[in-house]
Amino acid sequence: MLSGCATPGATVLDVDAPVTITMWSGQSDQAEKLLQRLVTEFEDEHPNVTIDMSAGSSSTEELLQKLAASFAGHDSPDVSYTFGSWASQLERSGRTLDLRDVVSDPEVRWDEFSPAARATAQPTGGKVIGFPAVVDNISLLYNKTVFDRAGVAYPTADWTWSDFRRAAKRLTDTDSHTYGYGYSVSGSEETTWQLWPHLWQNGGAILSEDGERSAFDSEAGVRAVAFLRGMAVDDRSVYLDQTDTKAAQLFASDRIGMITSGPWQLSALQTAKTSYGVVQLPGTDGDHQTVSGPDLWTVFDNEDVNRAHWATEFTRWLTSAEQDERFNVAVGNLPLRSSETSSAAFRKQVAALPGLDVMQANSANARQARPTVPGYNGLSEAVGNGVARVLQGEGTPTEALRQATVAADKALRQG
Repeated sequence: MLSGCATPGATVLDVDAPVTITMWSGQSDQAEKLLQRLVTEFEDEHPNVTIDMSAGSSSTEELLQKLAASFAGHDSPDVSYTFGSWASQLERSGRTLDLRDVVSDPEVRWDEFSPAARATAQPTGGKVIGFPAVVDNISLLYNKTVFDRAGVAYPTADWTWSDFRRAAKRLTDTDSHTYGYGYSVSGSEETTWQLWPHLWQNGGAILSEDGERSAFDSEAGVRAVAFLRGMAVDDRSVYLDQTDTKAAQLFASDRIGMITSGPWQLSALQTAKTSYGVVQLPGTDGDHQTVSGPDLWTVFDNEDVNRAHWATEFTRWLTSAEQDERFNVAVGNLPLRSSETSSAAFRKQVAALPGLDVMQANSANARQARPTVPGYNGLSEAVGNGVARVLQGEGTPTEALRQATVAADKALRQG
């Protein structure tokens, strides 16, 4: 009945016809203002196009529920900011456009986006459902004051995890309550995604090849968790963060020597006047894989070829190097594209946020995407809770991963 009430859309493309497209930005404050300026500029360049932009909801987390409701009501936005973890679910809705032909155009320069970002935009290997909106990765941040105080040499790009563990042990000083490393034991995604580089570098996988079952309960998974347990329980060199925020604060105030974090951390470190450095993650047999959590500008099909055309054209324009320098780079995010690293805009941000260039280069190590299957949140919770218990001295890695598999596979089945 709802479908019957929907206003029929254009079936023959007319690029000069007046058209209004709806956009949910998922942004707030400074980013929203920058985005609005770009929207106005695009409208000025294309007088027949009106972009009705709003935040979409009071928080980005609520956008998925609003999108689901819009599918039922046949009033979806044409473009929406979406978390990368929703990508498979959005594709399976059948309401996204397929941009494979668009991104195959050499002028789009699709290969300038990181492998993880491209994989997130093409979640099942079929449709490309949008363009990357934000990219990140986790790198190794080290506190120079803590290192200098302990007389330990700074990390280098060719560090192994054994180098890392030895340094963390030397940096730890119980008298001054200083720790070598900070790690989340909240059981949240912060706990889990810090584990994935260890798993991948050991040759493990999060999911089976068909994406239907978990695969982390493996020899590689046990090695990954056992390594972290050795540091936390045996060496006692890890500050176990129950809050997901305290470790970063202690790092900034010279009480933790190393954290693994991303570009969002740099502004706070500059404000705190912390003396820090950044390198890529330590490696295993030369493999320095990291984890990335790209988000997307997802483009939706409202059965109107004019809306589809201009929604795609705007998203393509917005994620070009020229516009991205005025949006992501301007707010201190990593640039979306590798070609932006030599731009004046990015060099200016690197001067303001030292280490941003290292994190950008580290994007090349984000070779795998976090799963975007609907049951991933349940899987992450199961793994995070298991790892948190082990790092606090409860149980063994083998037991924790075996128990996590049961809960994770249930979550995957339920979607």
